[in-house]
Amino acid sequence: MIRRRTLLTSVAATALGAPGLSAIAQQAVTLKFHTFMAPQSNVWLTMHKPWMEKVEKESGGRIKFEGYPAMQLGGTPVQLYDQAKDGVVDISWTLPGNTAGRFPRVEVFELPFMMNNAEATSRAYWEYVQTMAADEFKDTQVLALHVHGPGMFHTKDKQIKTAGDLKGLKMRGPTRQITKMLGYLGATPVGMPLPAIPDALSKGTIDGCVIPWEVVPSVKVHELVKYHSEFAPGGNALYTTTFVMAMNKKKYESLAPDLRKIIDNNSGADTSAWLGKTQEGNDPLGRKAAVDRNNTIYTIPAIDTQEFRRKASLVEVEWVDDMNKRGLDGLKLRDTARALIEKHGKAAGAGKAVPAKKA
Repeated sequence: MIRRRTLLTSVAATALGAPGLSAIAQQAVTLKFHTFMAPQSNVWLTMHKPWMEKVEKESGGRIKFEGYPAMQLGGTPVQLYDQAKDGVVDISWTLPGNTAGRFPRVEVFELPFMMNNAEATSRAYWEYVQTMAADEFKDTQVLALHVHGPGMFHTKDKQIKTAGDLKGLKMRGPTRQITKMLGYLGATPVGMPLPAIPDALSKGTIDGCVIPWEVVPSVKVHELVKYHSEFAPGGNALYTTTFVMAMNKKKYESLAPDLRKIIDNNSGADTSAWLGKTQEGNDPLGRKAAVDRNNTIYTIPAIDTQEFRRKASLVEVEWVDDMNKRGLDGLKLRDTARALIEKHGKAAGAGKAVPAKKA
């Protein structure tokens, strides 16, 4: 009799609990993550995948991801931000600079010789947007803002040792500020997305490109060029590129409150800093790929760097003037970005880091 009563009680409890279980099941969500980076790239393997895995784990599996590298859901890299904005995908990772002039205030971080290291500059970038340029990304829920490690020259047939060596070379740049810089340095600038580089180098459409070391293997640049020119460590980088990881606003707001909290816990300054630190941390792997092929790597000394700085400074002058024409205080924006980079640079490595997983 006791056993029968216990069984009935258990069945009743299960039946009464069914609506609650159903509600929990309905709160589970699958998010589509889209980017142009290749599936074998360091960015995908050491940044995107670990971030998604961390969110899935912390949600107890109630948030799941479908990851789509290499534009597998269609479109072009230029369209990635709008894909998140319009709900074509749930989350995208891309360059704001892919759409020239659309996010003008964040371009300050791409000005020549602005960044010191990617972790610090990523923290500065996040704080700058919150305080000086929040409306630039108002159409999405911004999850992270970061930069990569030092950008440098990679050329097919000519070693770059001085600024004069760039004269007449067709050089690929990722964004409008960086292509302007290449032009002021004497090169013929060619703007194109990262995935287009291998074909352009193979066909001779370009003579070289500027990218950080970490991305070299994913686009096989070390197999397509003979020469690499980097700047002496310890100084600010020739350039960096800004990135944004953005989520569709409606999708974010539709999440159950506790799931939104998990997304929030994996967003912001700490996540931005971790992404920047991880990306720059992959630079030695890219450099090693060039060394292993016996390519020639030249380190531009401090004395010759001054000529690069002098010529490239015209980009900064032009950007400040452009901001002023837009009704913004260009000098204030530039000085704020520099102060934030310096502030976070002094504290680099002290921020909370998210451990990266090995692929």
